[in-house]
Order: sequence, then structure tokens, then C-alpha cells
Amino acid sequence: MFALKYLSRSLSLSTACLLTTSLCHAALAQGTLQGRDVTSSSGKKTVHVAHPVDASSRSVKKTDRRKVTQVSAKDTESIAVRGTQVPGESVFSPSTREHSTAQVFRYSSQQLKETGQTNILAALSQLSAAVTSSPFGGMGSNGFNKTMQLRNLGADQTLMLVNGKRRHVDANFNYYQAGPNYGTDPADLSLIPVSAIDHVEIITEGASALYGQDAEAGAVNIVLKKDNKGGSINLQNSGFYAGDGQSFDGNADYGFALGHRGGYLNVAAQINNQLSTNRSGEYPGNLYFEGDPRNDTASKDVQRLAGNIRMLLETASVNMAYPVTDNWEVYNTSTFAHKDIIAPETYRAPSNDNVVRALHPNGMEPMWHAEEWDFQVNNGIRAHSFLGMQWDFFVNYGRNQQINHIVDTDNPTMGLDSPTSFYTGQFVSTELDAGFNSTKIIKTSFLPRPVNLSYGFDYRFDTYQVGKGDEASVENGGVPILDGPNAGKMASAGAVDKFGIPAAAGSILNRGIFDGHINLDFYVTPKWEWTLGGHAVSYDDLGVHPTGSVGTRYNVTKNLAFRGNVNTGYRAPTLAEEGFFAETTFPTYRTAQLPVNSNWAKVLGATKLRGEQSRSYSIGVDATLLPNWTLTANLYRISINDRLYNSTQFGGTEVESLLSAAGLPNVLYAAYYGNPVNTVTNGGDVTTAYHLKTGHLGDFDFRFSLNIADSEISHHNATPATLQQLGLSSFNRTNAEYLLHSSPKNIENLTVVWHRGPFSARVQEQRFGSYTWVAAPSLTQAQWTYAKPSYITNLELGYDITKRWHIAGGAFNLGNHYPGKANAASRAALQNAFIYPNNSPYGFSGGMYYVKTAFQF
Repeated sequence: MFALKYLSRSLSLSTACLLTTSLCHAALAQGTLQGRDVTSSSGKKTVHVAHPVDASSRSVKKTDRRKVTQVSAKDTESIAVRGTQVPGESVFSPSTREHSTAQVFRYSSQQLKETGQTNILAALSQLSAAVTSSPFGGMGSNGFNKTMQLRNLGADQTLMLVNGKRRHVDANFNYYQAGPNYGTDPADLSLIPVSAIDHVEIITEGASALYGQDAEAGAVNIVLKKDNKGGSINLQNSGFYAGDGQSFDGNADYGFALGHRGGYLNVAAQINNQLSTNRSGEYPGNLYFEGDPRNDTASKDVQRLAGNIRMLLETASVNMAYPVTDNWEVYNTSTFAHKDIIAPETYRAPSNDNVVRALHPNGMEPMWHAEEWDFQVNNGIRAHSFLGMQWDFFVNYGRNQQINHIVDTDNPTMGLDSPTSFYTGQFVSTELDAGFNSTKIIKTSFLPRPVNLSYGFDYRFDTYQVGKGDEASVENGGVPILDGPNAGKMASAGAVDKFGIPAAAGSILNRGIFDGHINLDFYVTPKWEWTLGGHAVSYDDLGVHPTGSVGTRYNVTKNLAFRGNVNTGYRAPTLAEEGFFAETTFPTYRTAQLPVNSNWAKVLGATKLRGEQSRSYSIGVDATLLPNWTLTANLYRISINDRLYNSTQFGGTEVESLLSAAGLPNVLYAAYYGNPVNTVTNGGDVTTAYHLKTGHLGDFDFRFSLNIADSEISHHNATPATLQQLGLSSFNRTNAEYLLHSSPKNIENLTVVWHRGPFSARVQEQRFGSYTWVAAPSLTQAQWTYAKPSYITNLELGYDITKRWHIAGGAFNLGNHYPGKANAASRAALQNAFIYPNNSPYGFSGGMYYVKTAFQF
């Protein structure tokens, strides 16, 4: 293959097409070189006869692993062919073209594996300084799914894709306060087997035109393997220095050939069994009533809230394409995931009146048991040349279901008859997406290169279901507190910690969406490329919203190019943001997350949600400073009007009275979703890589990335009159801190990868900037915890036992660094359960070691 790469420079176009078989039949039929994975390379047209490769690719597995980094700077194996470059995207490629007007960062499966992370989002947070993915998602349901932030914007402001197709969002809404996940409803890419992934693309500028107008921060595209032979098995065991959090991960993939025209079937699976960690502090104060002698002897090491949850995750995927003829093929991409989690909730001491002491004499720590079922199926037909165009007709369906129970708890108003386990309800999210995409190459006499016209249309139908819990989880049994100083009084009703979903909160929401898009990619001179794109999207509940994008790239030389982009976007509220309901119980009251369209929320001034309107501007440079030294830099500004976010948690007797009159009694604090503010994010990023080949000392790859993203509020929308009359604000300073400063605004990564013979090593230093932790809404600004910058070292050492068998060991957070302790007020607000800020970007569980082995066949 390497010989072909150089030999092809002297081959004619027709000879090169013979080498690429059926792909080039279509290219010859159109008179231009088109097909799967058409990209540019140093100003030449490149036809990928293999897909982006790394050490896991079949074509590389038969060679020594250290040769992987010698393939090319872009980890692709290609045949360069003389001819006129065709710009733009092809509907036959699941990948995004690099070195165009859009900014694309590509990370191979080998780079993902080198991080030692078995979760894709955790791996990306080590590879890209623009990505933040906190190991601890937050309390309660916030910790259920992994999320990520791109350029310090919200977790659901990045569009998630698989093979260039939209990924459905989760049913879980992150409603608990404090943490970068708060108030978001994103898709979860960690439900895809890591062994199925060929590479990951992060598209920043231009993503709203290429993939969807809701890609405000950008898009992440997971491109799956399409090998037609061979496979791999990967095993990894890890644990924390403290002795807990043991994890076993096993993943595998295998490729099959389908037919005789280059078809493939790639299957993959992953199973991860993660045990919990605990970094909670001792319970403050007395466990028992004043004067009880057990207070002097009882252990106060009873809290388990702060730490990683217990989780079993099983995932599987299929990626298939079958060419029926030389001109058209059918394809299928399917993923399946099942997750079980057990998460400790807030400890209730025996002196807490929510505890039925006859059932729990030593207090109780309710345990949240949740089960998730997720699948997505994408079927389609691609035609190489039909009416002079390439076509992709597809039907995509995704479904995510979350089923919730709370155990080791009680309903105090049922007394001794109270169950200790409750079904509290379920959430279901679905998306049906059907449509077509088309690419047309147009030759003109007045432009130096052909014009790429791509357009398409799809119809999406989203649903969201809120299912009620069992009666015991919500009912008021009428039994007063049985003993203690408050005997005879009434405690709060419902299952303690996770109040069930009442029938009145149950709902089924749906939305129909018509989305049409068009993109034009052309060169006005041999070196100057332009893209014009737009979407016109009609929501049956939000109206029509057009958006557009203009991008340009000027190639000064083959080693220097400048880019610029202007984009507008629109992100509609998800149905979960409109319809989610949850309550948490305390001894004499409850707090609630209210559906924004419910009567309960309306009596507090809630109005119908509007979508976010965004505008982004960016300029950038791509440079090859030396033959093996590349540099990319960008400056950007992202403005978002009517930003979707949760309201202040309103509280007081007036709030309780209004909600009680509306049919929701005993709720003292409540919040709902809204459009409280406009924000502006200014930032920049730098990415550079240098490959050094030294001979006897081996090969070195030096990589550095930096991202700075500073978000500020540019405008506060008016507080509803109802809240003003109560002296309340719909969005206070605490919420502003949650929104703007719960993640570091600057991150730097420095990585060195070394190969020599069978030996390899990877050393990384990460610096995370400062951030803020607000443990509870009641804390004043003087009581917030301001975390200082931190430095984290990651290390992996590897050895090739054979050309197909690799072993490695390493550590994340090698120096066992913990964030600075939270201040006294923050710790007291959560009864000392959290000693460290729970939104630390690298977690608060200390160092983690791992050993792993990989076998390729």
C-alpha cells in the first residue's frame, strides 16, 4: 500500500480508478473523482482506498505498531491522484472533510486507546483542550449519564452524530443543581462501544450548516469502523489508589466481508463493570436525639454520597454496507445499550423525622436504582449515480428509556406499613428521522474547480413520556411521626429522597420537525474556497426558523491557509426540558422541578419556552511550520440569545401556598426551565503537533492544545410579574455561577508519545484553570468555593509481546492530586457529604491505575 501511494503519482486517472474498483466506477461515470472519503491532501485530490487507520485497523495490524505514526500526519492511508480537487462533502462519506472552510479535529481509535479511558467522552477530554467531561456528573440523576462540554458551553449545545447522522437525546434530564451538567438534556455517546469507533471528529466552525442548526458550540461525529476482516479483543482492569472503584472493561470487534464489491459488516461489543468510590466526610453533629448515649460511640462514617456510582454497562453495535450493484448499496448502523446503576443518596440520621425509626433504627441512606435501555437503528440506501447525483435515503429511529426505583428508604406518612422500596416512575425519549441527502458536482467554465452542491430534507418526530410512580411513592398515608420530640406531627409525604411521579405529572409530549438544508462549496480562484449553507426548519410548536453559514478558506501556499466563518443557529428546547418532573423530600417539605407547561409552573410565572438564537464568528489559521510540524489556531465569539436554562430555586411560604392551591402541596422550593439570559462566549484555541524520528532513540510525537473560553451574561430577560411581587428573581447570581463558571474557562494539554521497537510510552500534563462550586442555592457569594488551577499528570507504558499482542499499564492523575477542599460553608450545606468541589474537571477520587492488554487477529 505504501508503494502504491508513491507509484500512483505517475498513474493516470483511469488507472487509479481501477485500483479503487467500484468506487471509481461512479467517479468515471460522472467525469470527476468522487466517492467515499474524498479529501484534500496538500492541494491534491485524495481517494481513500482504506479508511482512516491506526493500530487497530486491519491494514496496519500486520505491521509493527511503531509504524502507525509513520503512515501520515493525519493517520490516513491514501492514494494521491493528479487531477482537479472536488470541494465539499460527499453523501457517501460518514466523515467530515479536513482542511476546508470548517474546522475539524480528528482523533483516531489508537489515540483514544492511549488515554487509558474506556469511556469515549473521558478520552476526548484528554485529547482536546476544548472538551470538558467531569468524572462526577453531579448528585442524583445528574450522575446517571456521562456528558461533555465543548468550548465551555452547555452539554446539550453540541450536536452528537454517529456516521454523520443525528444521535437521539437521553430521557434523563440533569435537574440537580451544582455542576456542569445542570439543566441539560444531551445525547450520550458513551453508550456506543469504544471498540466500534474508527475515529472521532470534533467540528467547531461551520457545523450548524453541515449537520444541524442546533450545533451551536459545534458537533462531535463518531465514525464507526467498516473493516471487512479481522478484529480485536481488549481487556482492562483499573482502580483508584485509595483501594476502591475497581473496574473491569472488556471490548471487542470483528469485521466480515459482504459480497464481492467491497461490502462490510463490522460488529462490536463492550461490557464495563464499575464499582463505586466514596470520598464523603463524616456526618456532622449527633446521629441520635440529644442525650442518647449512642451518640458517644456510634461511627459517623455513614455517608456515601460523594463518589462514582456503581454501574454495569453493556453495549453492542453493527455497522454494515452491502453494494447491490456498482452504483448503489444498502447500509445499516445500529447500536444497543443497557445500563444498571446504584447510586447512594443523602444520608438520613436516626434523628431525622423522615426516618421511620422502627424500620431503620440506625438511620438510612436511600439508594437510587436506575435501569436504562437504549437503541438506535439507521437504515438507508446510497446511490452513486442517479440522475447525475449521489443520493442517500435514510430512516433513523432511536429510543432511550430510564426506569427508576428508590430502595432502603420509606414513606414516613405510612408508618410501620411503609414499604422500603418504591417504583418512582420512568422517562422515555424517542426520535424518528427520515429523509434524504444529495450531492451534485457541477462543472463550470468560469470557476477553476467543480462546484459541490449538497442539499437534503428530513422529517423528525420526537416524543417524550413521563410515567407515574406507584401509589406508595406519592401518597400521604396520614400517619404522624411515631416517636421523638416531634411525635404526633406530620412529616412530608412520599418516598424519601426520590418522591414518585404523581399521575398529574405524567405526560406524553411530541413534536414534528421539517428540516431542509442546502450547501454550496466552490473555489473562486485555485486557492480560495467558499462555502454557503443554510437550514430552514419548521417546528410544529415553535414556528419556522431559518439559519445560515458563510465560510471561506484561502490557501496562501500548500503549507499555510487562513479561514473565516460566520454562522447563525437555532436550538429548540428538548421535550424533556419542557416536561420533566421530579421531587426530593426533606423532613417537613419537598423541593420540585416543575414541567414548564404545567399549571404548577404557570402560577410562578412560567411561560412557553422559546428556542435559542445563536451567532458565531471565527477566524483561524492552518500551517505546516516544518515537514513534521503542524499548527492550527482559532479565535471565536459565540452569542446566544434566550439561552435555555433552569430558573432560580424559588422558596418561601408564599411559593408553597401558590403551589398548594394549584394542586401540589407541601413543596417549599421549586424551579422550572426558561429563557432567562443572553450570553456571549469569547475564546481561542491552539493545537500543534510535531513528529520527530531519531533512529536509535525511537520516534516521538509532541502534541499541545490550549483552549480559552470566557462566557458572560450580556442581558437578563425580565422576571415574571408574579415573582417580582414576591420579591424573587427568576435568575439570580447563584444560577449565573452554575451557568458560567462551573467548568474551567481555560485548559492546556501537553502530550509526548514515544515508540522504539516494541516499547512505547505516553506522558501527558494537563492544566485546568479555576472554577466555582456553589454547593447550595442558599449560600451567599462569600460562601462559594473558588477552586484554584490544578496540574494533572497521566502516564502509560506499553510493550508489544508480538506484532498482534500488546500490553500496557498506566495511571490517570499519577500524582494522586485532589482539588482543594471546599470551604466550611459549602461542606456544611451538604452535611459534610462533599469535602471537595464535586464539579472538579478531573474528579475528586484521586489517582487511578490501570493495566490492559489488546490482541488483534
